[in-house]
Amino acid sequence: MKQNRREFIKNSGILLGGAVAAKTVPTQLLRKNSKQNKNKTMNFNFKPYTLKLKHVFTIATSSRTTTPVVITKLEYDGVVGYGEASMPPYLGESHETATKFLSKVDFSKFKDPFELEDILTYVDSIDEGNPAAKASVDIALHDLVGKLLGQPWYKIWGYDKNKTPYTTFTIGIDKPEVVKQKVKEASGFKILKVKLGRGNDKEMIEAVRSVTDVPLTVDVNQGWKDKHYALEMATWLKEQNVEFVEQPMPKTQIDDIAWLTENSPLPIIADEALQRIPDVIKAYGVYSGINIKLMKCTGLREAHKMLNLARSLGMKVMIGCMTETSCAISAASQLSPMVDWADLDGNLLISNDPFEGTKVIDGKITLTDYPGIGLKPDDKVFDRI
Repeated sequence: MKQNRREFIKNSGILLGGAVAAKTVPTQLLRKNSKQNKNKTMNFNFKPYTLKLKHVFTIATSSRTTTPVVITKLEYDGVVGYGEASMPPYLGESHETATKFLSKVDFSKFKDPFELEDILTYVDSIDEGNPAAKASVDIALHDLVGKLLGQPWYKIWGYDKNKTPYTTFTIGIDKPEVVKQKVKEASGFKILKVKLGRGNDKEMIEAVRSVTDVPLTVDVNQGWKDKHYALEMATWLKEQNVEFVEQPMPKTQIDDIAWLTENSPLPIIADEALQRIPDVIKAYGVYSGINIKLMKCTGLREAHKMLNLARSLGMKVMIGCMTETSCAISAASQLSPMVDWADLDGNLLISNDPFEGTKVIDGKITLTDYPGIGLKPDDKVFDRI
């Protein structure tokens, strides 16, 4: 496996030049719909907002009750697109870093929102890092362009809305009695995601299994350190009707993870080890698949390319999220017809969602036909934040 991976990385330039070169949207469609309006401009605004979680959210490395976000608004010719940056503290972004970055974005350089590639390449070049802040611009721009085209992005990409997967619902690490209550509250979901990695792994699964027999996935958030323990757990989890293990060990333990992937009865999915396109190449031969999150990869433009690249490599693909409003969740859901698994429950974990968009009906991601990223029209939502 390691030798195959080295050979692949050596020759990956050819692949990147092909699979990743796909444009975000067909060029002919943009040219057909784009207008030359020298007097029209794009007006960009943003506001900090704080999400309130319904329950304390605990993973292997931290706990929290809120998540800072920034909501963006991009207006052109009377049409408005919305975006979002969600920034759980462990990723290093904040209201302060995001607003500082977004203050540097200058849309006066561009007259046409259909120049997606040029605009987002410029945004990416402003500063290093800041992926969530960059994603908030990307999402707002996609929402605006989709609205100008009068179509949701899943249709622009040519995807079948009936092929969306069920989404997992996340059960954070807690005491057994609290876990049982959370599982009961999630009775409408067909698959659950259980957080592990704090030393009470079997207790967590047993608490869940005392309430439901639905399929599970587990996310260890790098909590296991020993590959033999990880394999032992993967074998046991297979017997518990678990479908895959997400980021079982620290991302730096590359050889151990590759060994685990080769020997595990369950697929091993990269999360913390994956952020942007080059990380897909690094994950090949080490993991079975990848978890793409808009907040880590700078938005829909890059997420779409990562999906295509992973598919060309025969890797499994999951679309995930942070704690987010329906704005970012609806954006990510536009890609969901093309993935193996979805974890798009971030908006369901909060009590103050200002948007309405993609729904979960009987556990299944259900796309709307609203243009752009699929948000219900609400001209006043930005004013209420």
